[in-house]
Amino acid sequence: MAKKLVIVESPHKSKTIEKYLGKDYKVVSSLGHIRDLSTSGKFGFGVDVENNFKPDYKIIKGKSKLVKELKKDIKDADFVYLATDPDREGEAISWHLYDTLGLKEENYDRIVFNEITKNAVLNSFSKARKIDDNLVRSQETRRILDRIIGFRLSKLMQSKTGGKSAGRVQSVALKLIVDREREIESFIPEQYFEIDAYFSEFSAKLEMYDHQKIEIKEESEAKEILSKLSKAFKIEKVEKKEKLKKSKAPFITSTLQQEASTKLGFTSKKTMMIAQKLYEGISLKDETVGLITYMRTDSVRLSDEFIKDSYAYIKDKYGSDYVGYVKKNNKSENIQDAHEAIRPTSIRRNPEEIKEFLTNDEYKLYKIIYYRALASLMKDAKTEATTVILDNNNYQFKATGQILIFDGYLKVYSAYEDNENTILPDFENYQSSVIAANDISYSSHTTKPPARYTESKLIKEMEELGIGRPSTYAKTIDTLEERAYVKLVDKKFVPTDIGIETTDKLQEFFKDIINVEYTKKMEDDLDKIADGDLEWNKLLSLFYKEFEPKVEVAFKEMEKKPPEETGELCPNCNSPLVVKQSRYGKFVACSNYPTCKYIKSNKEEKELKEIIDCPKCDGKVVEKKTKKGKVFYGCSNYPKCDFATWDKPIEEKCPRCSGILVEKKDKVKCLNCDYEK
Repeated sequence: MAKKLVIVESPHKSKTIEKYLGKDYKVVSSLGHIRDLSTSGKFGFGVDVENNFKPDYKIIKGKSKLVKELKKDIKDADFVYLATDPDREGEAISWHLYDTLGLKEENYDRIVFNEITKNAVLNSFSKARKIDDNLVRSQETRRILDRIIGFRLSKLMQSKTGGKSAGRVQSVALKLIVDREREIESFIPEQYFEIDAYFSEFSAKLEMYDHQKIEIKEESEAKEILSKLSKAFKIEKVEKKEKLKKSKAPFITSTLQQEASTKLGFTSKKTMMIAQKLYEGISLKDETVGLITYMRTDSVRLSDEFIKDSYAYIKDKYGSDYVGYVKKNNKSENIQDAHEAIRPTSIRRNPEEIKEFLTNDEYKLYKIIYYRALASLMKDAKTEATTVILDNNNYQFKATGQILIFDGYLKVYSAYEDNENTILPDFENYQSSVIAANDISYSSHTTKPPARYTESKLIKEMEELGIGRPSTYAKTIDTLEERAYVKLVDKKFVPTDIGIETTDKLQEFFKDIINVEYTKKMEDDLDKIADGDLEWNKLLSLFYKEFEPKVEVAFKEMEKKPPEETGELCPNCNSPLVVKQSRYGKFVACSNYPTCKYIKSNKEEKELKEIIDCPKCDGKVVEKKTKKGKVFYGCSNYPKCDFATWDKPIEEKCPRCSGILVEKKDKVKCLNCDYEK
């Protein structure tokens, strides 16, 4: 019988930790949260808004058996350690366990560790504490806010638009994508011209006239300048500067997601799933160990022990000249500095040496984490940048070059950074101050609109604007795609019609709440609750007094989108069938609801006969019926597309005009020309 019980979140993690602790401990898993807000009470919030927003919790479906098993384990144990993840979510899970399982103050402790290694786990027991109520309240407030906003706005969107959901952070992220699309649509490209001189070993671009910046808007102007130039250029100025190329800080959650997206092609969701596995433990040759520290963090801090070990490793492997300096958190905002950056749990565990124990994707992610942390503690690289100004009839051309003179951190991180040498000739050794060009020519260009967001750029923007938390970015982006609010085109986000409609409706009624500034302030207030500087129910009360009246107005005044007719009639009452939206997706039903409650089954939908591709759009021509039951053939995209014919189309195309052929009595005729057979 185990005397001490340790409860963690993940069963994979529990097996690893139990090996470290030995026979006096039993390690079990809660499988994440064991309970959540109910859907009872006003609007199904699971929160008593009239009683200081008191939450009503219930055991999550399917976890009752687990809770019973945990209660039995506690009954058999002398002492319980709650060892859930080291963040606000983990703190809340520990509190739910404490409250649900009926733990007593004197018989439990809360322990946290940033990495799953034997030393880290064993050392956590010497720093045992009680649950931090402020952290719990902060997470609880976030959950209640998201429940209230999500339930009310999602219901509103479903009843008034084709949208499925809305949310505190989700809708602001969608607005960023929609706003960017509108910038692109309104962008007016402008033509401009550049003039380049080409020499044997390099090229130079026209930058100035009489040492003033020059812009060429017309082709005639470019031609006129060319007519004034000779092929002889005077070397006016040669400037050499030594520049430092600074190594970057170790990864935090958002920068890991960004780099994994751009360098490895991983989605943020995939990155976090792989990082979770690396954190929880990988079976190596002689041990099972977590390879990286906790992957949900916004701090670049590294432990003193890791820094000391890494410095020794750098000095031993690359030489003392490569030993650098420690990067500091440079944000003024609240950072959970109890966490470390994402780093390898041991700098001695080289990616190449453990590659055989990892999948290809695990190896790629571990490798970039490992070398990013190592590079952050190595010396900056040094480059020599050369700038040359060449004069031609008072027109100044500029050429730049750069060579690497000390690789520094690039010794280990060059594979992830662009650092090409651009070598210019040694102008100081030129016999004359005049140099001849082989050719001078102009080229036409147009200004480009702002680029659409890639996943990496969107995460970076959200982080810089302070909306959401790094740990929620992957889920937020995933939701936007699941709801069909955005689609990926060439790995860039493009808002769909329904995404644009949802954003416009929310901005019409909730622009004071669904915006960057309000969302950032809410994050700051949640940080204040975590620090004990703000009462959680006071924040909720102020929010709800502002939010709920706006929702009530929106339900009354927001114009409802008319349902899309399918072109078919209800078999029960002959009213038009329309496409409707529920939280589970689209379905076809009678427009005469609630008088007629007919809903078309999936089986009936599949039995709709597709004849040919529509000649007017990307829909299908399908068999339909009029109110009186007469068969005709129309586009499945009706009413957006009005193609229809009484005669049945066939797959064969007209040999004369490639138009639609239809069967008419005993003949085949073309709808476009007079062909028949």
